[in-house]
Amino acid sequence: MDRDIRLKRLRFRAWHRGTKEADLLIGGFFDAAGDGWADAEMTLFEELLEEQDVDIMAWAIGTDVCPARYEGSIMEALRVLNYVPIAR
Repeated sequence: MDRDIRLKRLRFRAWHRGTKEADLLIGGFFDAAGDGWADAEMTLFEELLEEQDVDIMAWAIGTDVCPARYEGSIMEALRVLNYVPIAR
């Protein structure tokens, strides 16, 4: 699949999670980091998006232990909450 199409699909999935909190956390993260990912990172993020929002959010804020398969550069970057867009 073309990289641009894949990124557009990931962006949509990241921003349409079901709750505003998850949209901001996951969608904001994707907007901040997604364009620079290699194919392997995009694949891992696609797999992460199959998980439940409450689990992803718990792993990101540290209230639950993240599965080993998701630990790495993406989860480390997701844990740094300096990318959530805030309307002013």
